[in-house]
Amino acid sequence: MKLLIATLLLMQPVFTGPEIFPLDEFASRRARVLEVVGDALVVIQGTTERPGEQPLRQNNQFFYLTGIVEPRAIATIDGRTKKTTVYLQPDDERRRRQIEQMYGAGLRPGTEAARETGVDAVLPRDAFAQAIAAADGRTIYTTFRPEVLGSASSSDPAALARATRDDPWDGRSSREEAFVAKLRAAAPRSTISDLDPILDRMRSIKSPREIQIIREATKLAGDGIIAAMRAARPGMAEYELQASAEYVFKKGGAYGPSYFALIATGPNTIYSHYHKNTARLKDGELVQFDYAPDYKYYSSDVTRVFPANGRFTARQREFYAIYLKLYQALMTSIRVHETASQIVKDALVKMDAVMSSFAFTDPKIRAAAQRFVESYRSRPNVASLGHSVGMEVHDVGGPAATLEPGMIFTIEPAMTIPEEHVGIRLEDMILITASGYENISAFVPIEVDEIEKTMRR
Repeated sequence: MKLLIATLLLMQPVFTGPEIFPLDEFASRRARVLEVVGDALVVIQGTTERPGEQPLRQNNQFFYLTGIVEPRAIATIDGRTKKTTVYLQPDDERRRRQIEQMYGAGLRPGTEAARETGVDAVLPRDAFAQAIAAADGRTIYTTFRPEVLGSASSSDPAALARATRDDPWDGRSSREEAFVAKLRAAAPRSTISDLDPILDRMRSIKSPREIQIIREATKLAGDGIIAAMRAARPGMAEYELQASAEYVFKKGGAYGPSYFALIATGPNTIYSHYHKNTARLKDGELVQFDYAPDYKYYSSDVTRVFPANGRFTARQREFYAIYLKLYQALMTSIRVHETASQIVKDALVKMDAVMSSFAFTDPKIRAAAQRFVESYRSRPNVASLGHSVGMEVHDVGGPAATLEPGMIFTIEPAMTIPEEHVGIRLEDMILITASGYENISAFVPIEVDEIEKTMRR
């Protein structure tokens, strides 16, 4: 009994759509999908039950269109009738107890569930077969890409699915491939088309409410970094700093992490995605801290660098200072309606000015800075400045031709001294606005004096 109570206390609440967005936001998204697919039928399946004692998290594409968090739910959006129907598992007493014990009060087929979720009808899952049979001959859109359930980006489960399918000792198809095959068998005269590109384009521009949630996620990420800065001491393990941030994330209501903690000290800073997190902080070494929460189905991504003992050495100040100036040259060149290549071209003018005026004392740092600048000069037709952030930390939507209002992305260029196995990489959350951009992670200390002051507190 004590174990059950402890488990329930540690269980993270399962957020559903109406707790995060007004229902008309989901309805608006579904209407925008129908503007693209015309009179086709859209079919999308939710995730399954968890394989253990874990809180349920809906997959991103299903949540984006419905906000419904129920295992094995299926939704149809009909281009002819303009109606959305959700199909749920049978409403028997055993399932009801299981759902309520693991995830809280669940939905039951019927008019009440339709009212609560803002869809037109909620039917038993058995009725879905009849709906597909009736649609035979119409174009059917569904998601082809493997689902994302948090702590991942779409490329990750897609790569796993390919590796599994190509493994001669495995060979399984993905759940989505199996679903497409079932649809083709049930509606043999229908064309089955990929829904993912349509949703990806929509997700690339964030709504005002999405932006607010990402601000909240970024506030948690930044506060977690600040907590780690204040906790840092030589002799601590990297994972102890992770614990400081995770406390902030959970205290703030996060479901979990957006990605594994990237906490690197000393020679581990050369790696952009080092995540073993077992090394000890050493006096005189730098710590690179990159960690953020999965909060209400949205991510953040912020990185800061700070000294393990709270004080930058003179050489570390020089290394960090030139990197920060070059980083800011890139950031301050960002403009709305502009291409990434033009922004880099303008930033290079600023970088060259920084390089000519900076008082270098260390030839290795000068060489590292020169390589940093030349890495941009050698790519005149760069497609993007970093990566999008949204429901996934490397969000869908891909590089866009120009930066448009509502896009959110990070820049995270690294500057390294390979022979010493050290590097510096900062990262900020950039929101493109109608007049330019906003750095929504600007509150996280980034200047040397500001970092040292924060660590003294």
